[in-house]
Amino acid sequence: MNAPLEASRFGSGQQVQRVEDPALVAGQGRFTDDVAPAGLLHAVFVRSPHAHARIVSIEPDAAAAMSGVVAVFTGAQLVAAGVKALPTVVPFKRSDGQDVQAAPRRALAHERVRYVGEAVVMVVAASREAARAAADAVFVEYDELPAVIDVVAAMRPGAPKVFDALPDNEAAAMRYGDAAAAQAAFDRAAVRVAVDIHNQRLAPSPLEPRAVLAEFDAATRRLQIRLSSQMPTGVRDSVAGALGLKPDAVRVVVGDVGGGFGMKTGAYPEDVAVAHAAHTLQRPVKWRAERLEEFLAAVHGRDAISHAELALDAAGKVLALRVKVMANTGAYATSTGMVIPLALGPWVITSIYDIQTIDLQLQTVMTHTGTIGAYRGAGRPEAIYITERLFDAAARELKLDPAELRRRNMIRPEQMPYKNPLGQLYDCGQFEKILDQGLALAEWHGFVARREASQRKGRLRGRGIATFLEWTGGAVFEERVTVTVRPDGIVELCSAVQAMGQGIATSLAQLAVDVFQLPIERIRVTMGDTDRNNGFGSAGSRSAYIGGSALHVASRKTLDEARTLAAQALEAPARDIEYTAGRFSVSGTDLGIDLFELAARQKDARIFVESTSAVGGASWPNACHVCEVEIDPDTGAVEVVSYASVNDIGRVISPQIVQGQVDGGAVQGIGQALCERMAYEPETGQALSASFMDYAMPRVDGFRAFKTRFDTTVPCTINPLGVKGVGELGTIGAAPAVVNAVIDALDHAGQGRSAERIQMPLTPERVWRALHGQYDPPPLPPQG
Repeated sequence: MNAPLEASRFGSGQQVQRVEDPALVAGQGRFTDDVAPAGLLHAVFVRSPHAHARIVSIEPDAAAAMSGVVAVFTGAQLVAAGVKALPTVVPFKRSDGQDVQAAPRRALAHERVRYVGEAVVMVVAASREAARAAADAVFVEYDELPAVIDVVAAMRPGAPKVFDALPDNEAAAMRYGDAAAAQAAFDRAAVRVAVDIHNQRLAPSPLEPRAVLAEFDAATRRLQIRLSSQMPTGVRDSVAGALGLKPDAVRVVVGDVGGGFGMKTGAYPEDVAVAHAAHTLQRPVKWRAERLEEFLAAVHGRDAISHAELALDAAGKVLALRVKVMANTGAYATSTGMVIPLALGPWVITSIYDIQTIDLQLQTVMTHTGTIGAYRGAGRPEAIYITERLFDAAARELKLDPAELRRRNMIRPEQMPYKNPLGQLYDCGQFEKILDQGLALAEWHGFVARREASQRKGRLRGRGIATFLEWTGGAVFEERVTVTVRPDGIVELCSAVQAMGQGIATSLAQLAVDVFQLPIERIRVTMGDTDRNNGFGSAGSRSAYIGGSALHVASRKTLDEARTLAAQALEAPARDIEYTAGRFSVSGTDLGIDLFELAARQKDARIFVESTSAVGGASWPNACHVCEVEIDPDTGAVEVVSYASVNDIGRVISPQIVQGQVDGGAVQGIGQALCERMAYEPETGQALSASFMDYAMPRVDGFRAFKTRFDTTVPCTINPLGVKGVGELGTIGAAPAVVNAVIDALDHAGQGRSAERIQMPLTPERVWRALHGQYDPPPLPPQG
């Protein structure tokens, strides 16, 4: 067997068939809802029809008496049984200095409901149909209370409170930078620009809705939970804590996952409720969300309003950045919902630009709406959108090419490593180089001719750019990996990162091929079982960057251990043992032993190594994205006619996977820019876009001509692979690139600076109204 041949065919950098695909395309995937153990019961939830109400009474008797019904659970029953609320732990304070407090997020609402769709009662029956019918028979009496869904209204004196223990609806606040220095910079600035932004609420909408199956093993007294999740260990710990169990009394298993996008990080109230039912009834219980339930009760993303200002000198050098943000947490201010706007977004807001003087005033506010959590990018899209909108506004004011203004403010390679004003350290980056490649790929300087061609067709054409970076790594920078060399010719690697449709098993297998020099068919990657491995999971674009690095280290350790064993078997010094393509040999002789034969000779008929390793911190992938749009002036319809991106993600492991990640992420960013919005009726808090009939997803006929390239010449310096995260990069760049393109078209059509008042999503109606000088009122920025 030729080692270089195997590495060249299947190793990192090569385009290989995804190892996940054969089972999936053959219909042999194993998702949570595919599993149906004997004696399975089904759960259905009765949900609140009100955004805010006191629960007066619940009458479950009629439902409990119906055919097939096994049990009916209420919030009061769960509290009496000792089921705890999901915890909120954050390092922040309120602006008045008080510790963060939030309404308890319980498995089932107790005494009060705080958003439309909150689970109030759980019916468990022998079939899903019986549970549904019984749920309709549960009578809940509510005393409806005033609700508030808008963050500005929520902070007005006398606003309805989400949590009575607090004096107002603020959850937490943070201030970064030097206000006096920023003001001084604005006072001496030659140019000052400002934008008011609403980064609208989004519904993540993975193809597979949430599902959870819980089983209690009476023999071992353990609870097994199978669900669709990105973080099995986090779910295990949260559910165990809520039920008063030790973590090792709970096993979490995750099979195939049909998309996550951040929405499937951590435990949900429904997970706790189903686990409690299985533990109490000692029978397997399963719940699968309907799409309506996902729109109402799964976490949403984004939802922040900002007033942002940029001060520049006459040459276009940025002197200071000042931003005020009010971010909506929804009814339950979770740890994730506060960390995203108060930490993750600020960490990247100065992006690739040499800006050291900042003043950031950030506030999270509770409202009677669905809970805000992670959604692809999680804080970084919101922050980069602010910065890139400001740079285009400044370029317009200075009458400079927007690419040139960005160039004048970029951090230079010789400034690396570079510490931004939030204390985040960039290890590497050649941002001007990426800009130049992006401009060339987009044929930047040929735009005028393309605009004229569009005009001849009766279309308005605009061009937008975003040059940016992002922070990747999640909250934990280490992972544990176990490696088992089996006598049957398989090397099995078990990781705590989690597949969710992104192809991570393929990337990890390719990294193993690099080390073991074996065909990829001999590599087996396993994930999603807390009895086998535990770690942070997959979020923050960390799977390859941290999980892949850990797998590489573990694989090298395994070969080192196997070399020692081979030296013993061959009665030769370890330094004389060579390894090639699955076989150890003594240098200069024909003596050797196969890796798998060596495993068979061991006491346990295997070679087993466990390894925990860490990277040196966050990675900083960066990119230049350029978008061109055409607008139909008669209807306001926007079409993305060109989208070019050059992306620095360091070393590329799986070319087809990273392109899919960037392009797929960009489509989600385009969706936010043009069509997606989770809307509530202002007075009642009723969801207005709780189905795909009302929530507009991006479609393939809305964009075309993607050109995607990768620069691999600037590897990350703080991990053994040189890789950087990639999973969220496309989403972060797309929204500002698209919106800047539309504003450019509106400006060219005569709207001038007024075009900057338009807010996402840029629906045909909004664009048509903008062409006629009509704009929605600006989101009211926070004061003080």
